[in-house]
Amino acid sequence: MGSPSRAVQAMAAIPRHDFLPVDQRAHGRRDAPLPIGHGQTNSQPTTVRHMLELLDVQPGDRILDLGSGSGWTTALLAWLTGPTGWVVGVERVAQLVTFGAENLARARMPWAQIRAAVPGRLGLQAAAPFDRILVSAQAASLPAELVAQLTPEGVLVIPVAGRLLRVQPGAPHPRVEEYGRYRFVPLVTDPLQEQASDRA
Repeated sequence: MGSPSRAVQAMAAIPRHDFLPVDQRAHGRRDAPLPIGHGQTNSQPTTVRHMLELLDVQPGDRILDLGSGSGWTTALLAWLTGPTGWVVGVERVAQLVTFGAENLARARMPWAQIRAAVPGRLGLQAAAPFDRILVSAQAASLPAELVAQLTPEGVLVIPVAGRLLRVQPGAPHPRVEEYGRYRFVPLVTDPLQEQASDRA
């Protein structure tokens, strides 16, 4: 039997329990999405593992975690990049920005941070390009705005219209692979006065 994948190792090193609201911590081992308030969820662990494996994070990568939610996926990504990498989570719900940042701080990985989403924008153009982008909310169609924030060899993992996609830049069109069907909360793009992102 082979050794566990790096995604499995990360999930063992960064327990989900530590990133849940107090009233949900008893359910941390359940393989199901759990509520974190404000209509958002902490994603099902098997789904998170699959997404991390498709993302194929390498040490030193620059990563965008779109919809950082509880901060769990941001911390998992930071574990995978190691201290030579850089991870930024963005979140549109102000209370979850605070909650996720507090959780992430306890993980003691200063090369990772969580920020409020930029009003009216998807992703974080000011910090692009990224080697990897993880999106933990479902888009209606593939957002070209996010593909444009990847390096030429970058990878985007995102649920789109019920399908989990692994996307790489390409000309004239991105290279897209499909990996099964999943259910996620919707990816929200707020009006310009508000913000843009969703979940982890």
